[in-house]
Amino acid sequence: MQNINAKKIAQIVYSSSNVVDADVNEVVTDSRKAGKNSLFIALKGQNFDGHDFVQEVLEKGCPLTVVEKLNPNASAVRQIVVADSVEAYGKIGAYNRSLFQGKVIGLTGSAGKTTTKEEIKFLLSKFADVYATQGNHNNHIGVPETLCNLSMSAQYAVIEMGMSAPHEIEKLTSYVQPDIAIVTNVYPMHLEFFENFKGIAEAKAEIFSGLKKNGTAIINGDTNYADLLVARADEQKAKVVLFGSVNMPEVSPEGEGCRVKAEIGGKKIDFLLSENGEHHVANALCALTVVDVLGLDVQKAAALLKDFSALPGRGQKVKISLPDKKGAFTLIDDSYSGQPEAMKIAVQQLGKMKPLSQGRKIAVLGKMAEIGSSSALKHQELGAYVNQADVDVVIGVCPEMKDMLSQLSSDKKQFYFENNDGLDEFLLNNLLQNNDILLIKGARYSSKLYQVAEKLLKYKI
Repeated sequence: MQNINAKKIAQIVYSSSNVVDADVNEVVTDSRKAGKNSLFIALKGQNFDGHDFVQEVLEKGCPLTVVEKLNPNASAVRQIVVADSVEAYGKIGAYNRSLFQGKVIGLTGSAGKTTTKEEIKFLLSKFADVYATQGNHNNHIGVPETLCNLSMSAQYAVIEMGMSAPHEIEKLTSYVQPDIAIVTNVYPMHLEFFENFKGIAEAKAEIFSGLKKNGTAIINGDTNYADLLVARADEQKAKVVLFGSVNMPEVSPEGEGCRVKAEIGGKKIDFLLSENGEHHVANALCALTVVDVLGLDVQKAAALLKDFSALPGRGQKVKISLPDKKGAFTLIDDSYSGQPEAMKIAVQQLGKMKPLSQGRKIAVLGKMAEIGSSSALKHQELGAYVNQADVDVVIGVCPEMKDMLSQLSSDKKQFYFENNDGLDEFLLNNLLQNNDILLIKGARYSSKLYQVAEKLLKYKI
């Protein structure tokens, strides 16, 4: 973060507090990380309240805090009082972003945001210094954190924005002020917070409201409600660029990946991907479109894509050793998300894979979350989809997955687990065989299948 004076911060957050004349160059929300040049923002969480640590951080040398209530036991001139500390965090992040001289690429979507963000970062980093959101820090806390830590030496910044309810993206994009705004896809996620599916598309389209003047909207032309997204971008007078079938991709398998021939910005390109699947192709076309919009060498970028692979928890393939050296299996660690369409895509990809001699295809599927009153129906739909896929063994985890398992025919071997307890031991000691391919996928915090993946990864070859 750029060096900033306490009085300037008070102005940015619209606080009338009389504050000390002190400078800070970093923002922290963890009291343990507060130092002599830090601004500590006191946030309230489910299990903590940063206000409880205000006196402590000031006593150990932190020069300044942002609080919603004055701590009477600490120096008043070192406390900037605001109505909402989260809102203040966003405003400080927005100010720091306003000082950035490079191009900002903002993106959102229902699935694959983080992978697409990392792919864009990967390609742009071959041309210049790039700053990007760490992991999936894409919410009302993560975006301000990302903006406050923005590297001013970077030429490009790639900022991911997520949401679970209306107006969240609108708020975040007002801080990010992207030069390029991307919507990767629109799926029926977070339905419990929306009246209908269209409402989700409208929420994603909010990203265009923050576009800078003469900005560019990059939109998946094949996704649900693509026309609505284009209309909302047009309302902001954005230049609209589509990706997807408009690029006329021709895809053919090659090894474990695929070869793609397509057209980006009028240029014919031919490139390899390390992964096969429609979503991997869509991600690549999106990333290449960004490269082209920025005026960079899209041919050079396309040639680099073969070196980009799936991320941990998002489809990464790993060889795992079986106990007592009885062989090995391939783990597809897709344990981060359990969105309905993403579940189907993962099962579809598993079904297309070809195990080595006598290997089986096994799907461990955890519950899908935030789908509201449609939960039973969505799980049944998934089960019908899995039943048609070329998968040998299906394991359902969590009570909701009973609805999924109920749709399977008798020729599919199936198991049920109430939760993830003992699942790793069952897989390693009772089920898995040499050359098996194991997919693990489910809602991260609801099914907690990532914990099973973590245990299996201890045996990575």
